[in-house]
Amino acid sequence: MSTHMAKSISDYFDASNARSAEGVAACFTPDAVVIDEGHERKGIADILVWKAWAEKKYQPVYDVLGAAEADGKAIVTCKVSGTFPGSPVDLRFAFTLDGGKIARLEVVP
Repeated sequence: MSTHMAKSISDYFDASNARSAEGVAACFTPDAVVIDEGHERKGIADILVWKAWAEKKYQPVYDVLGAAEADGKAIVTCKVSGTFPGSPVDLRFAFTLDGGKIARLEVVP
């Protein structure tokens, strides 16, 4: 598994580690969908609220372990540490891109 990722995905993790909800939102298409913890967020405004909430609650730090392509998606595995039970955990981030931006993100344990 490599660690080579599309620029928007790399930017997503850079902005996440910088705790920049605005930087994260800039990586997405206007009508993007994020599925995390069983909840679906749609559009930039909803993604901004989700990311700001998650950053404040969990203070996550993302350490990319590897990236691969599967079924038209970029699958990135990260060790995520923060202020949540069981930290750190390995999570998979399944990204679907459209025009170089993230159109869909699903976070799975």
